[in-house]
Amino acid sequence: MRVVLFTIGDFQVHSYGVVVALAVLLALGMARYLAEGTPYREHLSNMVPYMFVGAILFARIWHVFFFQWEYYSKHLTEIVYIWQGGIAIQGALIGGFIAMIAYTRKHRLSFWRMADILAPAIVLGQSIGRIACFLNGDAYGSPTGSGFGIVYPEGSMAYDAYGSQPLWPAEIWEGQWDLVVFVLLILLRNRKWPAGVLFLTYNIMYAFGRFALEWLRGDSPRYAFQWTAGQWTSFSVITVSLCMIVLHVMLERKKTPLPAQ
Repeated sequence: MRVVLFTIGDFQVHSYGVVVALAVLLALGMARYLAEGTPYREHLSNMVPYMFVGAILFARIWHVFFFQWEYYSKHLTEIVYIWQGGIAIQGALIGGFIAMIAYTRKHRLSFWRMADILAPAIVLGQSIGRIACFLNGDAYGSPTGSGFGIVYPEGSMAYDAYGSQPLWPAEIWEGQWDLVVFVLLILLRNRKWPAGVLFLTYNIMYAFGRFALEWLRGDSPRYAFQWTAGQWTSFSVITVSLCMIVLHVMLERKKTPLPAQ
């Protein structure tokens, strides 16, 4: 784990920012590859700034109001201090998708077709992004109660919370789960699906893994049923996505003409 990669004079280069930037570039490169031969490819570079702004805005909102509201409610002026850290990946995804809806509507593109193309690229970026969390010492797990686990060094948020206790490698396992989802989506995209189904499948698979791994997290407050904000968000995403898949399949069947008798 290395929060600061190196310094140039008084300027510190943080591992989190470097790895997130690499994750975004990798995801964009994969998206351009997957969009090859489609009219959506030329829009990717223009759409990224919209998605970036939406992702950062909602990532901060999600973190402030669902993860650390008890603190920020007493320090309202610090809500805008995003450079001090504190963003939530689920909020970033929601904000990015809202921005994509706005962009595709403005340019009269199919949101669902665009989302199907981007889904594997997005989850690939997420898998790399979790490396940033590990290097930064955030999104850490709870104590394992055994000799197994990650022992974070002094100066990290995990150490401040639990000291030198071994913690569950929640963020590492989530990154690995994201890679599994990426491979499954690449395999599934070779079959013909109604528009939007691949994207909604991504939502379900990612949310399922996130929900399960949240039981091991040690950095999140818990609410009803002892669920974290991440679990409530995941549950909502799974429920809505399943309903949307049923709706998409029903609409696709209505479009398909019945065979002649």
